[in-house]
Amino acid sequence: MNIIDELEWRDAINQQTDAEGLRELVDTKKISLYCGVDPTGDSMHIGHLIPFMMMKRFQMMGHHPVILIGGATGTIGDPSGRTSERQLQTLEQVQANVDALTAQMQKLFDFGGNSEVKMVNNFDWTHDLTLLDFLREYGKNFNINTMLAKDIVSSRLETGISFTEFTYQILQSMDFLHLFKHEDVQLQIGGADQWGNITAGLDLIRKKEGAEAKAFGLTIPLMLKADGTKFGKTAGGAIWLDPEKTTPFEFFQFWLNQDDRDVVRYLKFFTFLTQEEITDLAKKVETEPHKREAQKRLAHEMTNFVHGADALAEAEKITEALFSGDVAKLTADEIEEGFKNMPTFESSKEEKNIVEWLVDLGIEPSRRQAREDITNGAISMNGEKVTSVDAVASPKNSFDERFILIRKGKKNYSLVKLV
Repeated sequence: MNIIDELEWRDAINQQTDAEGLRELVDTKKISLYCGVDPTGDSMHIGHLIPFMMMKRFQMMGHHPVILIGGATGTIGDPSGRTSERQLQTLEQVQANVDALTAQMQKLFDFGGNSEVKMVNNFDWTHDLTLLDFLREYGKNFNINTMLAKDIVSSRLETGISFTEFTYQILQSMDFLHLFKHEDVQLQIGGADQWGNITAGLDLIRKKEGAEAKAFGLTIPLMLKADGTKFGKTAGGAIWLDPEKTTPFEFFQFWLNQDDRDVVRYLKFFTFLTQEEITDLAKKVETEPHKREAQKRLAHEMTNFVHGADALAEAEKITEALFSGDVAKLTADEIEEGFKNMPTFESSKEEKNIVEWLVDLGIEPSRRQAREDITNGAISMNGEKVTSVDAVASPKNSFDERFILIRKGKKNYSLVKLV
């Protein structure tokens, strides 16, 4: 199948600069294409991941992705999608972010496979460029009126935009030109907000290399949830690829909890399942939504892709323990990962009567209520039902003398840290 047909089936194309020309090109040869990410932070989140999933699809069909880490553009910051100026980072912080993003990309892409993948940094071809060279070689090719008309700039005119951020589209255009000349890159992929930057790059290529230069741009749709809110955001903030920022369990849960109205679209966008597999899961969403098989498969595929098989197995183990209530088989580290967003209390390591202990911590409002809940079988400690009001909370009955887990009713968990 032509890669463009595959992307269209997955509803993954928003705009193309020359749809017919690109289709003909990928039918006749394996192309090099690029997508960039700026190191404005030390981790990507799942919103950043979307265009790179498209790059991965090209790779799987024999094309050659070039991944650009913006060591130069990251010192400035893309103005698109923003209403105010970025706070500039030090060059040392930018380099630390470059290193972190490079490591993430190396996990996502097979750099040793049959389809060549290359990683580049635009700092390499810009750091020796003088101001006069920049103005003469590149600035002369950009019309101010055209630049002002680009959405990424026009949306900022009312609040103001610095000359630094205004020149961002020139720098990104220089990237496309450099990769076209030196890496045979003929296609740039980006989010919907990158259309202005991409078309500016194509204009520069044609001015420098001739009107017949075969270069193309493609953007992916803006990802919104069925309720109209922005994809990838939760009450706790962004969903990061860094396991220190968003644990594999939290990552797994994010995908597992997707709405039935969204899950098929996400299967198309984010997984490498076949059309037949996705069609089958879509039918199950309609006929057996309570089983949530589509969400389970989505969570499985994404966690395995981003974090690997071991982290996936751990996330599934914690999820199953939460569902069944059989938490005793979890390790202390798994308890910490799976319950870190639950109500958390601190207790000394002294042994104490369970009734007094629950009240002192604030898990129960009164001794009468604590005794009543225990008598009714509503309290479990570390997965075991508490059957006596004379029971004792003790480090001996804890996870590695670090945590005691209390469940009240079926779903109300409290994590007690022993200090």
